[in-house]
Amino acid sequence: MYSNIGVEANGQFCSIMKQHSNRFFVATAAMAVAVAVASAEPTDAPSRVSAIPTPNQQAVTMKIRIDVEGTVVMATLVDSAATRDFISLLPLTLTLRDYSATEKISDLPRRLSTQGAPSGSKPSVGDIAYYAPWGNLALFYRDFSYSSGLIKLGRLDSGIEAFQRSDPIRAKIDLVG
Repeated sequence: MYSNIGVEANGQFCSIMKQHSNRFFVATAAMAVAVAVASAEPTDAPSRVSAIPTPNQQAVTMKIRIDVEGTVVMATLVDSAATRDFISLLPLTLTLRDYSATEKISDLPRRLSTQGAPSGSKPSVGDIAYYAPWGNLALFYRDFSYSSGLIKLGRLDSGIEAFQRSDPIRAKIDLVG
């Protein structure tokens, strides 16, 4: 007979299977919980999304809905500290301004975590990113070259046309689910 033991440590969820009749599994579970608690990184904001699947679950998919002046665009986010920090700001209404005929940008209310982020990335059409040096959100409607400090948050599922115009646009961003 098996049952799940779950422990949440600073927003991280660990799930361990134990066998009721075997003390070895109980001891192993206790050690794993201790390691999870000891290795968990402190955070100021509680996690709203678990990225570590339990044995009977798949990885969590984080989706956002972007309402661009009445046109709804869906996007899928990657799991990262910056993305989780971005999600903590939602819902959010922004004015997106055109930048270099390549992307729409907007300042965020505060800077996002860059913990564990790569030093930069090469954005593609549809990428949603955080540009750490300026502290802004960027939605790319054209490919661009590698940019130091650019952290990919996710990707538009469709609807890039809503962003392919030069005038500023209002967008409301909500977490789905």
